[in-house]
Amino acid sequence: MKKYIVFMLSFALLLLVFQLLSGWLLTVSYTPDLFLQKTTSDPTTVLGQSSTIYLVGILFIASLAYFTSQKLSKTE
Repeated sequence: MKKYIVFMLSFALLLLVFQLLSGWLLTVSYTPDLFLQKTTSDPTTVLGQSSTIYLVGILFIASLAYFTSQKLSKTE
């Protein structure tokens, strides 16, 4: 049970860091298209579409959390 708790905590922490860094990176790299702002009269919000990079990121974070929990359980 202890290994599971360590795994879940490390997974949650790594996912939080991934979300914060990816949100920051997307915010910093955003450049609005001024041409489209002047030509459209209907202001609507366009939400991003889901991509497979999110799934790959979660699988990578889960792998890091697994190896972190294994390393922490061996040292105790």
